Amino acid sequence: MEVSERIATHPRLPELYPEYLRTSHGIIRASVPVMQQARESALALRDDPLAAPLAEYFEHHVEEELDHDEWLLGDLELIGVDRADVLARAPSPGVAAVVGSQYYWVLHYHPIALLGYVAVLEGYPPSLELIDGMEQRTGYDRKAFRTMIAHSELDPGHSDELFELVDRLPLTREQAGVIGLSAITTVERLTGVFEELAADFD
Repeated sequence: MEVSERIATHPRLPELYPEYLRTSHGIIRASVPVMQQARESALALRDDPLAAPLAEYFEHHVEEELDHDEWLLGDLELIGVDRADVLARAPSPGVAAVVGSQYYWVLHYHPIALLGYVAVLEGYPPSLELIDGMEQRTGYDRKAFRTMIAHSELDPGHSDELFELVDRLPLTREQAGVIGLSAITTVERLTGVFEELAADFD
């Protein structure tokens, strides 16, 4: 996403980076719970050919995403931000909207929608070059970028797993459409959240 480059090269990056991690934590802390809900919703479907493969995928992916929110809290502690302060601050309406739309589709349409969300979160991993630049511009210890580095290494493989799943699912036209709608909505709302964050430091 272009907004990632804007944040990574922001002239006030040393001040912005802790807020970027706080915001990211607000989103990532919901990843496992929303996937668990999607798995439960899939298991509750009757006579749906998508139920079993979706439930299996979400169960597996939950294990892959466990504790990533804790990684972010650890990164924040390394640059002097107390985890209690992070958890005490209410996430912004933008962050709530990013995740909240997924709960709505999972609970009130079909858990297939969450695949569009996952595709976006896994599909734009930060490059090591971008992370190196952020490390240099902030002066923070490289350990404070652990979560970003891990996602740059793990997400491409996770994306491959997701696209392999989508290719073999017997999707209806409507179901394929809601995956796309979910992905587009996620891109728009994530961009808005981080554009607003960058603008706060302009």
